Amino acid sequence: MAIFITLLLTAYLAGSVNFSIILFRLMGRSDPRAQFSGNPGTTNVYRQAGLLWAILVLLLDFSRAMGVSWLAIYYLPMRLVPWVGLVLILGNRFPCFHGFKGGKGVANYMGFFAMITGWSVIYAMVAWVTAYGLFRKPFIASFFLILTLGALVVKEIGMDSISTSGVAVTVAFIIANHRQNMIELLKKDNPI
Repeated sequence: MAIFITLLLTAYLAGSVNFSIILFRLMGRSDPRAQFSGNPGTTNVYRQAGLLWAILVLLLDFSRAMGVSWLAIYYLPMRLVPWVGLVLILGNRFPCFHGFKGGKGVANYMGFFAMITGWSVIYAMVAWVTAYGLFRKPFIASFFLILTLGALVVKEIGMDSISTSGVAVTVAFIIANHRQNMIELLKKDNPI
């Protein structure tokens, strides 16, 4: 139990390090949360700093998540691993190092589960590209990505109730993180 708690704390602290905020400070730029969506994630970095910086932030988030996942897989039974992923994403969303205002967790979600089932990440990325091509909304494409990846992770690790509920709660949390996007989309489609 001590190892599980230690890994949960490690996951939260690791998730609380927001690479886009740090990189923007190092570049002498304003906080990435100050413009566009207010989210320091890959899409907003792309809008403010361009493709190369967005790719760098994505790779850093992805790599960090893979490292946390590797620790969880190494030290824990598989049924507990998804819960460490959830706490990583909680740290990303509510980072103690950045005023508890962070990202939505999609890149961390992909990186975390890439260690468990890398092929599923490829299918999930195809789902994102396809959905983005159809809807032209990154957040809607992210829904397709996380739902696809969640289903494939559950298939890979088995239908154990503890692990499945960990994946389900994480998927629901990431979708809930996009509620402002959904509200704005509904306002545009249904003007009063």
